[in-house]
Amino acid sequence: MDASEHKRSGDSPDAVTRRRLIQLAGGAALAATASACAQRLPPKSPPAPTASVLAVSAEPAQPPLAPAPVVTPAPVTADLLCRDAWRAQPARPGGVKHTINRMTLHHTAVVLGDNRLAPARLRQHQHYHQDQLGWIDIAYHVSVDRNGNIYELRDPTLVGDTATTYNPTGHFLVLCEGDFDQEDVTDEQLQGAAVAFAWATQNFQISTDTLGGHRNFADTACPGANLYAHVTSGDLRQRIEDLLEAGPVNLQKICGPEASDVVSRIEEGG
Repeated sequence: MDASEHKRSGDSPDAVTRRRLIQLAGGAALAATASACAQRLPPKSPPAPTASVLAVSAEPAQPPLAPAPVVTPAPVTADLLCRDAWRAQPARPGGVKHTINRMTLHHTAVVLGDNRLAPARLRQHQHYHQDQLGWIDIAYHVSVDRNGNIYELRDPTLVGDTATTYNPTGHFLVLCEGDFDQEDVTDEQLQGAAVAFAWATQNFQISTDTLGGHRNFADTACPGANLYAHVTSGDLRQRIEDLLEAGPVNLQKICGPEASDVVSRIEEGG
């Protein structure tokens, strides 16, 4: 405000100065008040969750999945039908002692067909081996029929016999009854053979790596293509190892009336 304005307003210069100072002071106070209000504003609240967020948060927490139960296979106990049960002739004197260090699979190369014939076939094999070939006993240590029944044959501490060129010393010989170039092997028969071999593995402290077929040691088709396929594929060995993993394999020899009753049921088709 210049001097002419002072005169028009009728105010003295001092009055004008005091009013101007008051105006200026009031403006500064207003600015300070505005600044102070801005500092005292409460923090903004977070935005309300959307419907989708609310829906997710409303779901209950899922409990953790329980671990799958561990199924442990049970140890196996199988019957070994003693020689008297299938009406074997006594072994003749002689024989050569040996230490078993491997396992070998054979077949009879004679069609079995009906499993009711299995015990009679064993008697026929023994008669042929003793009376025609002059051996001390039936050639093999254990036999298995189509239904998985296991039969005691030659004493396993004695070397078996063969009409081929290999030396069976050290071999534990398992015979599957039938001709497996013409017949299919049953699962029961395979499993029975696996039980016999697993028992031998434990009893004689030998490795499943030693498992083989007769044809691995001689120029022969034995044990037949359909049975030997389970050796080359590893199926029979795996069955043996599964049994060993489950625990001790007990091949329990049964004799007397109990065993005779079992063989009678086999011959009757039971």
